[in-house]
Amino acid sequence: MINDMVDEQSLLHRAIQYDYQALVEVYDEFSPGIYRYAMRLLGNSDLAEDCVSETFSRFLHALQKHKGPQKYLKAYLYRIAHNWISDHYRREKKNISLDITKQISDCNEERSVNLLDEEKEMIRKAFAELTYVQRQVLVLKYLEGWTNQEISLTLKKPVGAIKSIQHRALNRLRKLLRGFIE
Repeated sequence: MINDMVDEQSLLHRAIQYDYQALVEVYDEFSPGIYRYAMRLLGNSDLAEDCVSETFSRFLHALQKHKGPQKYLKAYLYRIAHNWISDHYRREKKNISLDITKQISDCNEERSVNLLDEEKEMIRKAFAELTYVQRQVLVLKYLEGWTNQEISLTLKKPVGAIKSIQHRALNRLRKLLRGFIE
């Protein structure tokens, strides 16, 4: 696993030169996280796999055209995935169907065992009421464990905006969940 920015920059530098081993390392390092991210936002394993595939395909095409990232490889790859997911929803014009049960169990296994089906559905509905960007920020922050800086780089928004989106999303979730309970 890449532990610091220097290692990521070194890997990116080798990938830009089309070093086969570096490209394998990029895929091995980032594909599991991109898959989880896509799965959480798409709720469908086939679509999540398509997103991962297309993300790395677009990355390779960008490298071939000498238009790939010069730094922040992780943010670049997640931005491609974000764009693919956004395009998918624009094309499909469907409501988000999230497998929130899996997300809850990933984050807090003991608590999810005790959740009733009603509670799961309530959380799923409340999460679906958030805007796409709010859902995305919460998934990256709390389910993927990203810092505000990493989210900022990926979404191309200032850190202050990320904090504001996160704050509004959590407040909205609280209100929605209270409304479901009452």
